[in-house]
Amino acid sequence: MSRNSATRFASVIALSLSVSAVAATQAMKKTDQPRGEGAGEHGFDFEFGNWHVHHRLKRPTGEWVEFDGTSSDRGLNDGSANVEENTFHRPTGDTQGIALRTFDKKTGLWAIWWVDSRDPHAALDPPVKGRFVDGVGTFYSDGIVNGKPQRTRYIWSHITPTSARWEQALSQDEGATWDTNWVMEFERIR
Repeated sequence: MSRNSATRFASVIALSLSVSAVAATQAMKKTDQPRGEGAGEHGFDFEFGNWHVHHRLKRPTGEWVEFDGTSSDRGLNDGSANVEENTFHRPTGDTQGIALRTFDKKTGLWAIWWVDSRDPHAALDPPVKGRFVDGVGTFYSDGIVNGKPQRTRYIWSHITPTSARWEQALSQDEGATWDTNWVMEFERIR
């Protein structure tokens, strides 16, 4: 190999390494950034990966039960959809649940459906729909529970690269008052 060829080869290698380093840095920045800041179809990118989750669940008696679990989320359709798989280590035994989320570019809204392993063939509830504003995601649905109208609200907040909070609340009076009945604190598994 001539000196000129060796110099060109070394330049190509250096350029390739530089491009790879820039791409890796950009990818790291992308995954290290909290999402949900009005990010549209990438609003849930923050949740991709594996998580330890601490649950607080209110029983119908008003008593709070706490337990741990895990969650794993992966994107679909270039980020405009994702699936979240959950395992709940409840005091009564382990159960699973799946959240499916899709983003509608026409409306700018996310829709979230839930499947519970305890009744996997049950009719799907109406999805909660909403968006992220200033780093907080708020999602609503209206339905009938035990013959009465009920409004459901999900809130995603406290989103960082390593943690997030989700809560569910129910309203029997069209959203005038809310009863929070489930809180999930997410901590990323590294």
